[in-house]
Amino acid sequence: MNPGTQIGLMLVNALFSFYIVVVMLRLLFALLHADFYNPVSQFVVTLTNPPLRVLRRFVPAIGRLDTASVVLIVVLQVVEIYLLGALQGIVPPLLAVLILGVRELLSLLIYLYIGAIIVMALLSWVSMAGGGYNPIAALLDTLTRPLLAPIRKVVPLIGMVDLSPLIALLALNAALILVRSVLG
Repeated sequence: MNPGTQIGLMLVNALFSFYIVVVMLRLLFALLHADFYNPVSQFVVTLTNPPLRVLRRFVPAIGRLDTASVVLIVVLQVVEIYLLGALQGIVPPLLAVLILGVRELLSLLIYLYIGAIIVMALLSWVSMAGGGYNPIAALLDTLTRPLLAPIRKVVPLIGMVDLSPLIALLALNAALILVRSVLG
């Protein structure tokens, strides 16, 4: 594969993955009742509003689920897979696209949570030293609380150390291995 194709593959993957994660964040923020006045939330809303505003005309929400965001995520993933295939001179069959799409979306979601937990842990150490409000930390807490709270009920603090992020990271990595092996 020539360098131009490799660069094209890298750019398509990076741009689509970034935007899919941003739309995933928008969906998760809505489901978890995140503070939409938070500057980070405002950034996410600003990036996702144009396509979602159009999609919402045709795809209504189902209860609290923003189905327009789900549709946008799926469409973006399918387009990415076909673009990556086209750059390599391959037209993947629809079933392969669906399986690969599910695998990639689940992997992105798991990586999103792994990153959120790591950044939250790092910010907790920094905030202990510096004090004050951090808008990123507030959103990460909202995002990770549903994952960490059940672990915190079972595993108590050891001194001042919260082991729930470590346990969650181990579980998320195990889930990633399962997703990659099952959806191959």
